[in-house]
Amino acid sequence: MLDALLHGLVVLAVFGLALGGVVLFVRDITQKRHAVLRNFPLVGHLRYAFEALGEYLRQYLFLNDREELPFNRATRSWVYRLAKREGGVIGFGSTYDLDQPGALIFVNAPYPVLEEDRAATPALVIGEGYCRQPFVARSVINVSGMSFGAISAPAVRALSRGAAQAGCWLDTGEGGLSPYHLEGGCDLIMQIGTAHYGVRDADGALSESRLRELAAHAQVRAFEIKLSQGAKPGKGGVLPAAKVTAEIALIRGIPAGEDSISPNRHHDIANVEQLLDRVMHVREVTGKPVGVKTAVGGTQFVDELCAAVQRRGLAAAPDFLVIDGGEGGSGAAPQALADHVALPIAEALPIVVDALIRAGLRARVRVVASGKLVTSAKVAWALAAGADFVNTARGFMFSLGCIQAMRCHQNTCPVGVTTHNPRLQRGLVVEDKAERAAHYAEGMNREVDMIAHACGLLHARGLRREHVRIVQSPGRSVPLSMLHPYPATVSVAALPTA
Repeated sequence: MLDALLHGLVVLAVFGLALGGVVLFVRDITQKRHAVLRNFPLVGHLRYAFEALGEYLRQYLFLNDREELPFNRATRSWVYRLAKREGGVIGFGSTYDLDQPGALIFVNAPYPVLEEDRAATPALVIGEGYCRQPFVARSVINVSGMSFGAISAPAVRALSRGAAQAGCWLDTGEGGLSPYHLEGGCDLIMQIGTAHYGVRDADGALSESRLRELAAHAQVRAFEIKLSQGAKPGKGGVLPAAKVTAEIALIRGIPAGEDSISPNRHHDIANVEQLLDRVMHVREVTGKPVGVKTAVGGTQFVDELCAAVQRRGLAAAPDFLVIDGGEGGSGAAPQALADHVALPIAEALPIVVDALIRAGLRARVRVVASGKLVTSAKVAWALAAGADFVNTARGFMFSLGCIQAMRCHQNTCPVGVTTHNPRLQRGLVVEDKAERAAHYAEGMNREVDMIAHACGLLHARGLRREHVRIVQSPGRSVPLSMLHPYPATVSVAALPTA
């Protein structure tokens, strides 16, 4: 009896599969949208399956450790090990290709700094002498802007706790200040995006009362006016309706369940004079340092900024500039902008630093570099090029367990970092991931200092362009100071130090 029942079920299953195949075959040969299915019914579906799975299969099966983009396996594994405190020690040599154009080579000193002579990398003060409450920034490496909305509540909570433990700042991103940002007790930089989320009145304009409310939080150390970001210069932030929960809508001051689309620029900031007016206004209202975040496409913006500050006086200057390279990209972005708009950080950072030096503003304006700077070598390069600090978003995402699934904008992140699906968020255990975020920041600072000591420097803030060489072609590298010479009117000894 049982055998007969099983036999009947098998026959029924086979019949069902055959019927389904016939229906699919007829549908394929009669549809008019897909040529490959019209000509090769049924089998053509295999192509679409492999195409959809290709980026995931290549990641694990077909590409070597140094090939994958945007971050290869070797880089991701390095961050994972640092976040787990498993050390950065390797055996049998490096797989880093020193002949590849763009490779970084630091100039080791014949007599490196002894352990007992090493000094801690000093903190730097932002806004000193120009605002009522300047900000003492302790860490070289910090958490770049990722909005609550773009990333999940557990991710924000973990970053807040981890940043507090490591002594680095956490940028809120343009989505406003949430309770989760405040939870860990870390230093916060409140970003003012083009939509004024979190600081807007009923009409969407910048609200002085909201600015004062936010400034009243002791943890909010500074404000950042975002002009653009490297992932999508010329386009505002986009949060799909599926990710605009009631909680996120309340924090942003927008309707729930609708796409959250920021304007591509501030409606009331159309030139450098209006930008500096806004910087001074926010600083006066809040009493705290105010900076500007932007990607750059050349020299025009920073030259105009410096000229305007020279006309108006040092009090008009932003207290810091966050320079985002065109390779930045933790947020969803149109591919045309992500691929082709804005200079990469390797070119943008020296342009901005040199313009500030020529204008005599380098000591007044702190510089923060951002754009795929997720390893200690890249951070050390940025300091050598002239940055004071480095922001990273994706480095900290990796520390939280990001596996580069490339689904950040789909609300289906498999590890809970960028999704608001409670089932998927369950995978991100806040207590564990907070520890990993802290370990990553601490390890980055430690390794940057290690590179500086190998160069014969007491601490990382002594790094200069002559300490790093850039490979141009196989077997040949040149000093960064040759690729980007310091302005002729300034000696290296005159550059700002801690």
